[in-house]
Parts: sequence; C-alpha cells; structure tokens
Amino acid sequence: MNKTIRRAAVFSLLLVFALLIRATWVQFYDGTALADDKDNRRNVITTYSQPLGNIIVGGRAITGSARTSGSDLAYKRTYTDGSLYAAVTGYASQSYASTQLEGIYQDLLNGTDSRLKTAMDTVTGKRADPGDVVTTIDPAVQKAAYAALGDKKGAAVAIDPKTGKILAVVSTPSYDPSSLTDADTAGSAWKKLNADSDKPLTNRALRQPLPPGSTFKLVVAAAALEDGLYTSVDEHTKSPDPYTLPGTTRVLANENTSAPCKNASIRTALRYSCNTVFAKMAVDLGQDKVRAMADKFGFDNSSQDTPVRAYTSVYPKNMDKAQTGLSGIGQFDVTATPLQMAMVSAAIENDGEMVSPHMVSQVTDSGGDVLKDYDDSATTTRIVSSGTAKQLRSAMQTVVEQGTGTNARIDGVTVGGKTGTAQHGENNSESPYAWFTSYGESGGKSVAVAVVVEQSDAARSEVSGNGLAAPVARAMMKAALK
Repeated sequence: MNKTIRRAAVFSLLLVFALLIRATWVQFYDGTALADDKDNRRNVITTYSQPLGNIIVGGRAITGSARTSGSDLAYKRTYTDGSLYAAVTGYASQSYASTQLEGIYQDLLNGTDSRLKTAMDTVTGKRADPGDVVTTIDPAVQKAAYAALGDKKGAAVAIDPKTGKILAVVSTPSYDPSSLTDADTAGSAWKKLNADSDKPLTNRALRQPLPPGSTFKLVVAAAALEDGLYTSVDEHTKSPDPYTLPGTTRVLANENTSAPCKNASIRTALRYSCNTVFAKMAVDLGQDKVRAMADKFGFDNSSQDTPVRAYTSVYPKNMDKAQTGLSGIGQFDVTATPLQMAMVSAAIENDGEMVSPHMVSQVTDSGGDVLKDYDDSATTTRIVSSGTAKQLRSAMQTVVEQGTGTNARIDGVTVGGKTGTAQHGENNSESPYAWFTSYGESGGKSVAVAVVVEQSDAARSEVSGNGLAAPVARAMMKAALK
C-alpha cells in the first residue's frame, strides 16, 4: 500500500471514529438533555398519559385525574375544594411548571420516582404506578381558617407544637388550581390571576414576610429573660414613658396613652402592648442579643422547608440604637411570615422546644407502603429554657384574659396570645397589618396559630390584631382542640 492510500485510509478511519463519537454524544448526552428539556412535549404527554397519584388530607384525596378528549394529553389534574387547599397543593398544569407539593413530589405523583419501580417495571420498561403524598393538614382547622378569613386579604398557619405537624396553611384571596390544569384554558386563567392586584397565586402563609409588629415583642421578652436582663415577667423594667429613641429627637409613645407602661413589668407590657418598654429593652440588650434569639426561633433561615420552601423571615443587621429600638416592636426592617410567628408560639407552648414544622407526614407507593416517614425524621431544638417558656406562657395568658387579646378567649381552653398592629406604607399611609399569634391547650392537646390580615373592609380605626386576627385564631384553635 503506497503512502497516499495509507494516509487516505487513516483519515477515513478517523472520520468514522469521529462520527461514532458524535453519534454517541448526541444519543447519550444531548439526547438526555433534550429528553429533560421542559419544552419537550413528549415529557408532558408521558406525564399525563395515565392518572397521577394523589395528595391526601385527613385520609381523603383532595386531588384526582380526569380523562380528556381530543388531546394527546390523556389525563388532566383535578382538585376537590381547590380554593380551600391551594396554599397546600399548589397546582399541576399541562402548560406551566408544577408548584408547591405538586412540584416537589411530581416524580412520585407521575410514577417516575425510582423508589416506585418494581423488578417487573424494570424488565418491561413500564412506568411505575404513581405514589401518594399524605399531608399533616387537619381539614377541620383548614376549613375554620378559610371561613374565618373570608374575604379578607391575609393568611393563617396552625402547628401542633408537640409534633411539628402543620395543621393548616391558608392564604386569601385564594384561587382554584383546576383553572390552570387544562392546556386549552390555562393561558387565559394564568393571565387573569397574574393581573389581579391581590395576587391570589402568592402563598401569603409561607412566602410573604411582613412586619410582625408587636407579636415580635415575644422574641425580645425571651431574649431579656434568657440573658438575665430581667429574671421574671413580673419584675419592673427600667422604661420611661414616653421614650426618646437614642441619638434622635423622635419620641416613641404607646397606642394606649393611659396604659401603665412606665417601668412596667414584661407581663404588664405584653398585656397593654407597651412600645416604650420593648423598644428600650431591645436597646438595652443590643441588636446582637436580640438577633441571636430571633435566629434561634427561625429568623434568617434561608432554607426553611416544610417541604415547601418558606421565604426567610428577617431580623436586620447593622442598625443604630434608634433602629434597634424600633426593631424591638417589630418595625424598622423586621419581617416575618405567619409560619414564623406560629413557630414562636409553638416553641413557647412546647416548654421552650421547637419541633421542625412539616406539612407532609408520609409519601407512599400505590399500594400504601411507606417510602418515607417525615414524622419520624422531625427534629427537636431547644430555643429557650423551660423556665422562660413557662413565664412567657403565663404572660401570654394574661394578654388574652385581661389584655389586648380578649377576642381569642375560648371557654374551657387555656389560651395565650399576643396581638400586633404593624405600620404599612410610607409614614404609615396604608391600612396597618393586623397580627395575632397564640397557643391553645385543652385535654392534653395543644395548637399554635399565627394570623395576619393585610386588608379588610374594616375602617382604619378598627384595624387591630384583636379585632381582625384574633377571631380567626380563635376559630382555628377551637377546631384543633375540638
């Protein structure tokens, strides 16, 4: 073989090798990428080629699947009481990415989760039967919260303090996930929902932190007791009334000018919601100690998963003393979700310990066999001492029995709470946010609740945590402790 032919043969062989390498690359790498591409319609066709698994509440499926006609998508997702449970389920849509539990467990629900495959499925290549998601939601508590919020814009969360089980997650105004499931109608529904200024797609319970107002005073009180600044909720504090914020001429007063806030004890200051006491207390403690306590309760945690990722509740950094004072009454740049404030009450009720909050109890295969038990994997963390928790419970009970939270009283139930009214808008030009966080105990059962009302038809002068939020919390606690 002469040199020219040999070179041509080698070159041709290299071309063949290059072609084989490229074909292998396209088949195994690009092919996988194309198969996983969100715009690949074959994936959607496969997902909806059979009924999906279900999300379970109180032993009953609140989701389903319906046969379609005239479409290459054989099934679509359906919802029972969709608006009631939208803040829990999210939606599974033929046109848009799935959200919340539908999105987190989409592989389990559509049968592609590797844990679902049987040996026969592996041999035949058949997609496995889908699994189910069993939630911790109590339908009675969920319905009570939804009904009590009514046409108000707001949110509510209830937690079992002993187990960390989330019993209710409600956000209003809500929406019906069924409107987004069908590819033929989802587009118009999506535009309408996103054009709504009330933002019904926003999960206010988990994903909209707002200034918590005076409910944050519980965190400051906990910091003061744990630090030893004060040893008892009945010890008199060193608190002028009114109080001039350090380094400024701004005078901070109390909403109730006749309240006995001067040098008031923590119990009295919580009862009357004395701004002067807790602003001064935060300054005396210093921002670092208040932040350390806030962080123990769950603030500044960017990975709070329920398993739906909750937005971070924030205690700000690098404040001056005046700003630290305002942070002590839940203003300046302090923000919290209803989940976060429910966690504060839950830890106080549970003798100072916080069990990680979660809204999924188990995931199962199609036969009901448990693939993972989240109740067993819940973690418990000591937040404050048992003594501090006991004192705070006692002071919170005074708030409900004799103070600003009387609308949360329930006959035969021990209830402790804290109201909050947070400024909203520049120079407080908008309607304030009304907050209430509480716990209830009866017959060996307990529940912790937080409610925020962003907007209602109440006159501005009537907006308060006791007037708007406490009745919602009361309804939820009654349902939980029935």
